[in-house]
Amino acid sequence: MFSTGSKKNKTTMETSTQQNIIAQGTKIVGDINSSGAFRIDGTIEGNVKTSGKVVVGKMGFIKGTLQGENADFEGKFSGKLQLSGTLTLKSTAHIEGEVVIGKLAVEPGATFNATCSMKGAVKPLGNGTTQATRPKQQTIPGTEKTA
Repeated sequence: MFSTGSKKNKTTMETSTQQNIIAQGTKIVGDINSSGAFRIDGTIEGNVKTSGKVVVGKMGFIKGTLQGENADFEGKFSGKLQLSGTLTLKSTAHIEGEVVIGKLAVEPGATFNATCSMKGAVKPLGNGTTQATRPKQQTIPGTEKTA
């Protein structure tokens, strides 16, 4: 029934299936680097850098810097947020600071008080150019500058 001889127990897991969990009531002060995904229901004060997805629960709070690919927020964030992928804000999310992302999805009710830059692929305009056109400036009579 049970064999201890020829079969070896597999004790390691693939990093893509592992999830780091910061439980409610836990506070971490410092920097975190990881290649795995995160679920944060506690508080982190510091820098978080990961190539995995970050999920911040309703009671979760990050104060500092977050660098990663994708993030879903139900909780709070204050600081600098840099994502190469998508930032998803649920209705209970509260974001403050500086945000640099690829895509943004916001549910009604979310608070988003941040400067935001979207860094993605430049899409060509209808005529084949990639530069944004500026609106034409209009001059109000009597305000012309003379040289």
